[in-house]
Amino acid sequence: MGSFFSTMFTPPPAADDPNSAVVAAHSKSTYDEQWEAAKSSGKLMVIDFSASWCGPCRFIEPAFKEMASRYTDVVFVKIDVDELADVARTWKVEAMPTFVLAKGGKEVSRVVGAKKDELERKIGMFRSSSSY
Repeated sequence: MGSFFSTMFTPPPAADDPNSAVVAAHSKSTYDEQWEAAKSSGKLMVIDFSASWCGPCRFIEPAFKEMASRYTDVVFVKIDVDELADVARTWKVEAMPTFVLAKGGKEVSRVVGAKKDELERKIGMFRSSSSY
């Protein structure tokens, strides 16, 4: 019965959207390219660690995409923990969704859970700050 109700309130997983500002990294090489580019540019990078089976991940996905379209000076990357488990382990991801905010090659903050307001607040705080 619970799964019936969760399907009513949880949007279905979205396919990769070519018009989205979020980069879906399906390979380690794609992730590495994005990581190196963000690191060298000094831009804030927000990494969304999620899973296709995760209800809260699917729930927050539209908000994450909307933030990516609004904050064009920030790099947004989505990683499926089942596809890139090594990357998730590197970042010590233990729950989904986990959003890691990195700048200058190191983690500056993280948000664990589908906490849209907290994520947006932290993006606003770190995207323009030159010190971390």
